[in-house]
Amino acid sequence: MPAVTSGGRSNLPADREGRKDPMHDDHTVQRFIELRAQGWSYARLMAELNVTKPTLIAWSRKHQFTIQNLKAVELEALGEKWLAPVADRVNGLGEQLRRVEAELAQRNLGDLTTPQLHTLARSLRRQIEHAVGHTGFTVPADEIPAEEYHEQVHDWTA
Repeated sequence: MPAVTSGGRSNLPADREGRKDPMHDDHTVQRFIELRAQGWSYARLMAELNVTKPTLIAWSRKHQFTIQNLKAVELEALGEKWLAPVADRVNGLGEQLRRVEAELAQRNLGDLTTPQLHTLARSLRRQIEHAVGHTGFTVPADEIPAEEYHEQVHDWTA
């Protein structure tokens, strides 16, 4: 992933005075960024790039955001390669849930103990409440009659 803009100019950051690293060319710095994003250790980078560890550490600090972003892109590509897309996973889980629910529908609730039935009832109530959610109605403030308008609204729940 080159760090060159159109026109061939490097977009690697310069130091505070606007100077490029005089000891190393942009290609070496860019190679460092790419390899560091791939998880290479400083020891391995020192041997590969023939650069001192203090220089690598300085580059790591200077280009930390670029390295992190490249690392994120690399990880996303790996995830895409090895994991099904989210929609496919959700559809697969939904299909499994449908089969489980079909099996549960065939089961006899008479086989459950009284405490198990109470637990099941509580769980079902919570699931229904979660699915329905909180119902709240709103209107724009300028449509509220003056006698009903209050600066601060309190949400009272039963």
